[in-house]
Amino acid sequence: MKFSIIVPAHNEQENIEETINSIERRLKLDYELIVVNDNSVDQTPEIVRKLSYLYPNLKIVNNPNPPGFANAIRAGFANVATDLVVPVMGDLCDDLDTIKLMLNKIEQGYDVVCGCRYIRGGARLGGSKFKGFLSAAAGWTIHFILGVPTHDIANAFKMYRMEAIRSMEIKATGFDISMEIPLKAYFNKFKITEVPTIWKERSKGKSNFKVFKLLPNYLKLYFLAILKRRLN
Repeated sequence: MKFSIIVPAHNEQENIEETINSIERRLKLDYELIVVNDNSVDQTPEIVRKLSYLYPNLKIVNNPNPPGFANAIRAGFANVATDLVVPVMGDLCDDLDTIKLMLNKIEQGYDVVCGCRYIRGGARLGGSKFKGFLSAAAGWTIHFILGVPTHDIANAFKMYRMEAIRSMEIKATGFDISMEIPLKAYFNKFKITEVPTIWKERSKGKSNFKVFKLLPNYLKLYFLAILKRRLN
């Protein structure tokens, strides 16, 4: 089953070559690899272009909109040539072995498969403990209050059927896109499940995730989802 990998990359010159080589070396599957140059001002696009001569399934596209994770992911969605897509971070914090588990769930009929750090077999290694607490708390409360079948709603590492993506209007402007999509897919009656995954903090470069800046967006989605559930 062919699928698409989207790698959003904003100033990832320290990581992007290692990330691409790791994906190409470790994944013995049928996929296209789309790196989205998110308005980088370093050597990220040049590095990707050089590697595209080595890897025929690799292509680079530019985010035509203002820089930001959500806009980069949208640019990737607009360029996929398959019916399945999974974002992978440019610093390779995500465990590529999880993708096989995701594909197995897709073959079982699921539409959204969430990589979960907070169930048996999953882990969150390194990074801010405060960020970890917030993401775990959001995941577990969304699961128990709304019944959404994942304990890690905020994790960006998810596999989607493009049918689910196309069923909704995405309004997020940042990393909250990773919470908005599964919530809307859930309310649109798509089948959701989760698989364990291990997340590791980046060792090079600087993260663009700003928890206090993004917290209001997450809280808005959280309360809108609860309100929608009460009204249904």
